Amino acid sequence: MPPAPPPHDGAVTPRNSDFALPDLAGTRALLTGGSDGIGLGIATHLAAAGAEVLLPVRNQAKGAAAVATIRETVPDARITLHPLDLSSLESIARLGDALRSAGEPIHLLINNAGVMTPPQRQTTADGFELQFGTNHLGHMAMVGHVLPLLVAGRARVTSQLSLAANQGKINWDDLNWQHSYNGMRAYSQSKIALGLLGLELDRRSRAGGWGITSNLAHPGVAPTSLLSARPELGRGRASSGRSLIGALSARGILFGTATSAGLPALLAATGSDARGPHFYGPSGPGHLGGPPAEQALYSRLRSEADARRIWDASVELTGVDVAV
Repeated sequence: MPPAPPPHDGAVTPRNSDFALPDLAGTRALLTGGSDGIGLGIATHLAAAGAEVLLPVRNQAKGAAAVATIRETVPDARITLHPLDLSSLESIARLGDALRSAGEPIHLLINNAGVMTPPQRQTTADGFELQFGTNHLGHMAMVGHVLPLLVAGRARVTSQLSLAANQGKINWDDLNWQHSYNGMRAYSQSKIALGLLGLELDRRSRAGGWGITSNLAHPGVAPTSLLSARPELGRGRASSGRSLIGALSARGILFGTATSAGLPALLAATGSDARGPHFYGPSGPGHLGGPPAEQALYSRLRSEADARRIWDASVELTGVDVAV
């Protein structure tokens, strides 16, 4: 759990939800992917609740624009930008060095950043398939580098999955999709792997007395940049169905918004009753949208043997051990 917040006069209630954030004054929150979309909404709510938000971003100009946007709503927001390319182990290590040198505990970590479905196989700076390397390996490496600060803060770690983690499987014989790349299957694998990581982190923390709790969330479906044209990923136009999702979302039908889609992660990260190793997502039809609530764990995430296996494989691939 996050540290017990000090007494407060009220709580911050995100729009379109009955869920209220506790007072997070005195809490340091590290959030990836916070410069736009779902992450920007999460960052805004954390800042409004009084948290100090650490915002690692790849594009500093975009990060500065996000800070300005947050301060339009939360003028006294406490936000610190840090450089980070989650697809580079060297960049992740530099962030870890900087945060450990500062020596201040981290109380919340939300692994939110991600890339989705490049049409053609792309690789990270270290040669991993881009989605597996960024969405999963990058976050695992970051957890390893800041683990002493998470232990010091008795942190809650929340990993942001996707409905895609309820389909597909881990491609054990070709984790980096060198021989049979399929963008959607590779995306599903990256989110399944991240989910298994989150659950295994909670198990290892409980077994070792690290004091960390780790749980999972997913945002449902919302019209965000993940579905938009992304030339840097080789996707020249928006994904199929993006216009329909946007139109229905704007009318409050079936799908969430970029703001409401962040609420399950906020509940998982800050809710007084949210625990590891549970799973949170939208409670509407098909879990596509609606208020956040706990829900059943996807079948792909239930094997402890798979969790140990992907943990060990990830340590070997990254060279970053997540251990106290």
